[in-house]
Amino acid sequence: MPALRPLFYRLTDGIRVTVRPVYLPEQSIREQQQFVFAYFVRIENVGAQTAQLLSRRWRIHDSIGEDTEVAGEGVVGEQPLLVPGAVHEYQSFCVLKSASGHMEGEYRFVRSDSTKFDAAIPRFTLAADEWLGSSN
Repeated sequence: MPALRPLFYRLTDGIRVTVRPVYLPEQSIREQQQFVFAYFVRIENVGAQTAQLLSRRWRIHDSIGEDTEVAGEGVVGEQPLLVPGAVHEYQSFCVLKSASGHMEGEYRFVRSDSTKFDAAIPRFTLAADEWLGSSN
């Protein structure tokens, strides 16, 4: 039976962000300190107002002590408009130099009345050793 994949979620101002990280051993090279993780993101508008995702900011922490920040417009080239009840899903990846770390951040949204707000991306752990010996 496959290992249960952890889910991390956070609700901010009517936007629920859920993240499921997965270690990719077949794309990682331990000897070269390259540990590849995919993460699946689900963004849900559980509020009463329409909101459009404008940008993202990620903070990536590698357990060897390196911190990286990645910021930019949209997510994977899109700036989805989320009406109440709408869901947007995507996947991405990151490469760490060690077998563990974590990520967190926020998405910047704008409502139809032009007010902007940040929806938190929950801190989620990246741990290659959790996946060793388990079937994907």
